[in-house]
Amino acid sequence: QVQLVESGGGLVQAGGSLRLSCAASGSINRINAMGWYRQAPGKQRELVAHITSSGNTGYLDSVKGRFTISRDDAKNTVYLQMNSLKPEDTAVYYCNADIRRTYYGRFQDYWGQGTQVTVSS
Repeated sequence: QVQLVESGGGLVQAGGSLRLSCAASGSINRINAMGWYRQAPGKQRELVAHITSSGNTGYLDSVKGRFTISRDDAKNTVYLQMNSLKPEDTAVYYCNADIRRTYYGRFQDYWGQGTQVTVSS
């Protein structure tokens, strides 16, 4: 089985910073793209940032210049550094990873359980 476990969420004042981590564990052969999504109350889940296996990144327009996604393949971990946080960044943040469990297997999507980020004004 494969698990994604997030950490690093919490309550922060506007203008502050948080760093989210998501570690994948279990039977893993290879991880392709990894990403962070968020879902605010009453809104649809949206892709915040993603990073490919070669390190290419992409961001939601509203977080460009403030958030940075990175990964450590030796640790099967993806990070999201969030700076200059705004109240509108308040949401549950979920990590996602495209994982192959065996060499001849197929890639599947896995999700973390989510971590709450609350930004007070």
